[in-house]
Amino acid sequence: MDTSLITFFHSLMRYAVLAFTAGAGITALLGLLRGRPILVYERMLAVVTVVLCHVQLALGLTLYLMRFKAFGQMQGAHQRFWKMEHIGTMLVAITLVTVGRALSKRAKDEARKQRLVAIFFLIALALMLWATPWPFTAIGEGLGWL
Repeated sequence: MDTSLITFFHSLMRYAVLAFTAGAGITALLGLLRGRPILVYERMLAVVTVVLCHVQLALGLTLYLMRFKAFGQMQGAHQRFWKMEHIGTMLVAITLVTVGRALSKRAKDEARKQRLVAIFFLIALALMLWATPWPFTAIGEGLGWL
């Protein structure tokens, strides 16, 4: 089955996911450092980030299931990256975004809300950046920016 369209959207959406995760994490950190309450647009930014992450996860899992139906032996670093490292790290990152938003929503103190979003989202961002197959890495070589 041809997965090129799903691959294109999954690859394109990574920029939105990274931008929104960075934006939500950085605005929460700045709000925490400035000692101000969490603003409506910051809440919306966090919600949109969670939604984008889950859509990206759905696209990624679809690709994973379509491409790796038979789990044979891992044949080198390239196969290990796609079958284990990429999907495992992204699952952890999206779990961090989801849990960070949920804990923030339940927190009573405004500073705690912002601290939770900042910590969870920025750690998730670092994991996402590490596990993304960028064109300048050995794994992403030849894949292009989209």
